[in-house]
Amino acid sequence: MNTAKQNSPVLIAYHVTENNNKTYWSRIGAAWPNKKGGFQVKLETLPVNGELVLLPPKAQGENEGPA
Repeated sequence: MNTAKQNSPVLIAYHVTENNNKTYWSRIGAAWPNKKGGFQVKLETLPVNGELVLLPPKAQGENEGPA
């Protein structure tokens, strides 16, 4: 197993949508650094608008998405 997957991710992937003047953040994956200076990204779904946002993980107990 890849050692990167054994550690906590350094970035969380979100799909962001707006509806009725509200913004919704859906967690769709995560990213871990790799040995070449890039990232290994694991997505559980793909955003339909082709756009995703990568943010550092929140501390345990905080809500998903930005502050």
